[in-house]
Amino acid sequence: MQPSAGRSPTTPLYIGLIITLLAVVGYSFYVSRRIASLRELQNNLIDRNRKDSLQLLRIQNELNSIGMSLHTMLDVDPLDTSPRYPLTAWQPQFQRMRDDLQDAFAREQQFSSAGRTPDQQQYLLSSLTQFWDAVERTFAMARGGKEQDAREQIRLSLQARLAALSNAVARLLVQNNESEERAAAQVTEIYDHVQRQAYFFVIGTLIVILLTSLYLIRSNRIVFNQLATLSAQRSELAQTLISSQESTLRYISRELHDEFGQILTAMGAMLGRARNLAPEQSALRAELLEIREIAQGALEKVRSLSQALHPVMLDEAGLEQTIEWYLPVVERQTGIGISYEKSGTPFPVSGNSAVHVYRVLQEALNNVARHSGSKQAWVRLRFRADGLELEVEDRGSGFVATRSRSGLGLVAMRERAELLGGVISFENPNGPGTLVRLRVPKENVTREAQESHA
Repeated sequence: MQPSAGRSPTTPLYIGLIITLLAVVGYSFYVSRRIASLRELQNNLIDRNRKDSLQLLRIQNELNSIGMSLHTMLDVDPLDTSPRYPLTAWQPQFQRMRDDLQDAFAREQQFSSAGRTPDQQQYLLSSLTQFWDAVERTFAMARGGKEQDAREQIRLSLQARLAALSNAVARLLVQNNESEERAAAQVTEIYDHVQRQAYFFVIGTLIVILLTSLYLIRSNRIVFNQLATLSAQRSELAQTLISSQESTLRYISRELHDEFGQILTAMGAMLGRARNLAPEQSALRAELLEIREIAQGALEKVRSLSQALHPVMLDEAGLEQTIEWYLPVVERQTGIGISYEKSGTPFPVSGNSAVHVYRVLQEALNNVARHSGSKQAWVRLRFRADGLELEVEDRGSGFVATRSRSGLGLVAMRERAELLGGVISFENPNGPGTLVRLRVPKENVTREAQESHA
């Protein structure tokens, strides 16, 4: 459904933004929870299993060392049936290994797997206790002189107990490995689940962004169409106002030139005839002369005002001669020295186009006089192969600096440039000052002249 012309897209965009933010926050919370569960799984299971496995490996190494010691205790010299060393000589070494083994078991209990049953732990401790009790009995026999019975005790009891203890430790290692594998499978499952959810989240976010973008594009298209319509209406209104203004100024100019000019001319002629009829050296003759001079001054002012409102020369002599007439007038009125430069091969400029170019020149020079503070200006008229170019430059402060308070003059210049199908720019040349440049395609300023000539 297309939004109405008066409906703002702000509310739907806010709703889309809120939905997107809620989705981001929700997914971030979900990911944080999953990461926390992964961290807990790693800390409570994987790391503990690894530390427990290291201690079990240490216990296994100690048990292997005890087994090698037991085997060495039973070893005899091939040439002598008596043991190489008495069994009591091994007691300090076994005491040291017992301390190390007990330390390893104590540490192992700190990291024992949560999945281990109390029966398994009790069996391991009881087996260790029974083994050391048997070792004590063996050394007691050896100290009592029963070396042969002690060795038989080692062969029949201690080695079997040691083997059972080693098997129990090995089973615990296998159990830890299996627990690590299950934990790794859980981690993989969690990662896969998070990855799937990430895909769903990205797809959902892209869908929301796509819908929001489509809605925004649609709303912008409507707004741009409205702006284009308003711009066209504004341009049409500006053209109507400018045409009405020029028509009014042309009418007033002609009325001043024709009606008031003829009246003042007739008054001057009548005053001249009346003066000729008055006696020589009379006061009336002097007064009539003074009145005639006042009428002549009024006639000059009317003609000057008529030319200022709409120069008749534009219709009669064209743009070039009108500019050449107008620039000295500006110099006399403002005291600004104007350097005029014309270049290129002249071509005829249509009446309406000439009016617009002349008004741009007029407004630009008015801005120089009012805003720039410059006492020198440069006017350049260039007839190019592709169009007409007019430049007005000064070296003062210019009016570009105060363009934020643009008046109707600048707006009118832009509108006239648009009516001509040209481009007007307001630039800062090298150093202080302002450069106004108007460029108009040749076919736009010569079309009416060519049609009228044809």
